[in-house]
Amino acid sequence: MIVVLKACHRELQILPTAVRGDLADALARLDAGLRLAMPLSRPMPAVGTGVHELRLKDRSGQYGIIYAMIERGRIYVLHSFKKTTEVTPQRNIELARRRLKEVRP
Repeated sequence: MIVVLKACHRELQILPTAVRGDLADALARLDAGLRLAMPLSRPMPAVGTGVHELRLKDRSGQYGIIYAMIERGRIYVLHSFKKTTEVTPQRNIELARRRLKEVRP
């Protein structure tokens, strides 16, 4: 089951169409129980246990989508942003942490 936080839903709506299509494909694979690996997905221990970042790109740039697998069968999409550097900016990490606290039991 995919759960998109309300605040993140707005962020996803502004992604380019091609990136949203790639995101839908990646989330469908996660929902089917498949594991994603580099370069598509990487662990984000700085945010929390079970948190990963999808790395998607198109002609307009690169995008990061932070998601968490907290409990079996549930994937929470926490945050989406356009990447301007290789390193995930600290403000995006902090925002994802705050949102993770909202959903973690």
